[in-house]
Amino acid sequence: MFYNRFNLLTCLILCCSISITLPSCQQTQKAAAEAKGNAEMPEGAEAMSLLGKPLYSNPPNAFLIEQYEAAKAAFTAHPTNADTLIWYGRRAAYLGNYQEAINIFTIGIEQHPDNPRMYRHRGHRYITVREFDKAIMDLEKGSELIQNTDDEVEPDGMPNELGIPVSTLHGNIYYHLGLAYYLKNDRERALKTFQKCLDASTNDDNIVSATHWVYMILRRMDLPDLAEKYLARIFTEMDVVENQAYYQLCLFYKGLITLEELEAQNQAIASSDATTYGIGNWYYYNAQKNKAKEIFEGILAKNSWNSFGYIAAEADLVNLWDE
Repeated sequence: MFYNRFNLLTCLILCCSISITLPSCQQTQKAAAEAKGNAEMPEGAEAMSLLGKPLYSNPPNAFLIEQYEAAKAAFTAHPTNADTLIWYGRRAAYLGNYQEAINIFTIGIEQHPDNPRMYRHRGHRYITVREFDKAIMDLEKGSELIQNTDDEVEPDGMPNELGIPVSTLHGNIYYHLGLAYYLKNDRERALKTFQKCLDASTNDDNIVSATHWVYMILRRMDLPDLAEKYLARIFTEMDVVENQAYYQLCLFYKGLITLEELEAQNQAIASSDATTYGIGNWYYYNAQKNKAKEIFEGILAKNSWNSFGYIAAEADLVNLWDE
């Protein structure tokens, strides 16, 4: 939901009075971010937000628990098998147990130090828990290990409706590495890495996701003409299975759908953080920064702290407005 000025003022007043869950109005975002490094995580929390707020996972459903227990049993039976370890870590993450997942992938790196998949998955979860420097170290290592190797399809932990995996190892390493650089506000490295991700794209799902980030970064770098050139591969009736949010954003960037159509579609899919963040970013690089800030703060009012759109909005509120 986008806040109008009255609602935003009301929200800020409430934030001042509810100091248990949000930083006080006197505490700047920068001070909160600095406090994060010194704060101990409360028991039960999986991470600390960039604003110093403890983050807790929602209780998982019975099906996810069943999958996790099966993966754990398979790992216990074959503790040195790379595949069983990866699935054990992935299933732990799907439960919201991100610290456990990181510990599992750390064991995997100790056992299989030359397996890029271990660094890819641990790097992903370091992003989730806001440890961006560690994520970059892992994903850079993974990118080194995949050089001069054939790409491979990554099986889905949560299959799409068609049951067709759409991502690859190389693509995922570059995607998550580019995202980690983006969250650090390192636009040059983020751009180069997402360009590699786009080069590794072999289907429409990967093309629209990588194009979305490349376009946004170039617009933030005030290179609109170059950004437009990257939309050449975007057209209506692309065969997109999973990344509909990124696809609709790319269609909007190219002028093939209107902002009103994009917002209507976003509401129809329960307000995707990815789409909402893309809209906020569009306002940001079109000189409507107050509107962008409203939208980013609206994302943070939700409880979807593990989504990339949420993390990006959080990072922007720290990196771009607290100067």
